[in-house]
Amino acid sequence: MKVGLFIDTWYPMVDGVIKVVDNYARRLVKYCDVVVFCPDTGQANKEVPYQVEQCSSFPFLTNDYSVPLSALDPVFDAKLLRSGIDLVHIHSPFTMGMTGLAYAKVHGLPVVATLHSQYRQDFEQNLHFKLSTHIAMDGIMRVFNACDECWAVNGGIQELYQREYGLTAPCKVRLNATDHVPVPDPAAAAGEVNERYGIPADATVFLFVGRINFIKNIDFTVRALARAKVLGLRNFRMLFAGKGQDEEKLAALVQELGLTEEVVMCGLTDKPMLEKLYSRASLFLFPSLYDANSLVQIEAACQGTPTVFLEGARTAATVTPGVNGYVSPASEDAYAHTILDILADKNGYARVCAAARRELYLTWDDVVRDVHTDYLRLCAHS
Repeated sequence: MKVGLFIDTWYPMVDGVIKVVDNYARRLVKYCDVVVFCPDTGQANKEVPYQVEQCSSFPFLTNDYSVPLSALDPVFDAKLLRSGIDLVHIHSPFTMGMTGLAYAKVHGLPVVATLHSQYRQDFEQNLHFKLSTHIAMDGIMRVFNACDECWAVNGGIQELYQREYGLTAPCKVRLNATDHVPVPDPAAAAGEVNERYGIPADATVFLFVGRINFIKNIDFTVRALARAKVLGLRNFRMLFAGKGQDEEKLAALVQELGLTEEVVMCGLTDKPMLEKLYSRASLFLFPSLYDANSLVQIEAACQGTPTVFLEGARTAATVTPGVNGYVSPASEDAYAHTILDILADKNGYARVCAAARRELYLTWDDVVRDVHTDYLRLCAHS
């Protein structure tokens, strides 16, 4: 069997969908042939153990992404026609997803789609008009409803698509996972992080990992910590690991709120250091209402670090509040009080840490084994 994975983004950009596709492909090569179809970002390709076919693209002026131009690239079209793929798996309902779907329909192949995002939020933010949002949603749902099967990244996203977005295609939950592993020596890892970022050994550390973009609600995090400091939180550091378009805005907010000593901008880090950051952190602060099921919360759970979410966050659908993670009311004051309450209950916190690792840490090896089984099922019934 030969599988085609279609995605509208690619390295050197790094986001959750790219990491999902990369981890799928790296493990699927143990079972079958794999081709990733993606845009050419104009930079040197990351070395990967699977085939990559890229189409022409042009960059967005307002963000870090590029627009694939598969329909205008005859060389890419010829490579797709010669690929000999037996199944199409789309990871976007846009250009590359539509390309994969069209190829599958013409050649009578099974096609599966992963539901990675809450697209209505993106459309409402960028299109501004209800009619435009309605037209855009209708377009992407035509793509998803034309698939043989859709995979939602958690039960909350499955419910969103079926009840609010109008998904009629068969849908099942397929959880995300991580390729991170627990650090072997947490004490040594903590010492290394402390030395690298100038953190006192007895400081409480909070962490965010991801794009530095206010769409992730990271400005909420800073304001909530400023409130917690007023309420008595002392000797803490908030680490932001990542890069993004709102770094300057975040730095300005940190200075405005008097948190320049407490907030540390770590930038991009390699995977071993990232694992150590997760291990050093007491809490992973993730008040995003934008994410569907972020990989970072699974990476944190791998190190036994629980996440603090907001009520109403779809990405918190896998979490049982107070058991393997935390969910706060969606106000900065409530979030500040939640953090203080967590730190005050040391026994309860220890139980939640253990449960986070036990119940939420999931490896890609386990997930992709099941993915391959489903691919075989879909091919057998096509």
